[in-house]
Amino acid sequence: MVKEKTRFLTYSGIGIALVAAITLMVQVPIPQTKGYINLGDAMIMVMALLFGWKVGFLAGGLGSALADLIGGYAHWAPFTLLIKGVEGLLVGLIAFRDKKPSTRLVACVIGGLEMVAGYFFVEVFLYGKGAALAEVPGNFFQAGVAAIVAPLFTLLLVRLGDAIAHRA
Repeated sequence: MVKEKTRFLTYSGIGIALVAAITLMVQVPIPQTKGYINLGDAMIMVMALLFGWKVGFLAGGLGSALADLIGGYAHWAPFTLLIKGVEGLLVGLIAFRDKKPSTRLVACVIGGLEMVAGYFFVEVFLYGKGAALAEVPGNFFQAGVAAIVAPLFTLLLVRLGDAIAHRA
């Protein structure tokens, strides 16, 4: 029991740090909504695929909100906390137990669509429909890249882990 809690806290902490770091590494600003395109979604999905919905939720929500705070987008942090947290939760719920590549891809697409929809609704509320529509293509691009990269990177990590385990 203690070992499981320690693992959960460790994976969550590493996930939060990785999501924040990857999100901050590449940022393409979107002036209409004062947001940005980033690569953090791929890491959210990887964490959810590897460690399940709880880690995906925490890494996605807290890691992305932390990146917003550090990166000068504090006004987005509360929305990001929820939107990206739910993204990680959905990916983890759908794909964690079923390791089939097709299920992982579907989970990542659904998580990405949730992210696009979540930001769209917040942007309509904050900036109006025109500005929200201006960010949709960028968010779809971000989600699409993540949905392709995350399952492939997860497969690579799993195979690498298996190879190391067999050598030991």
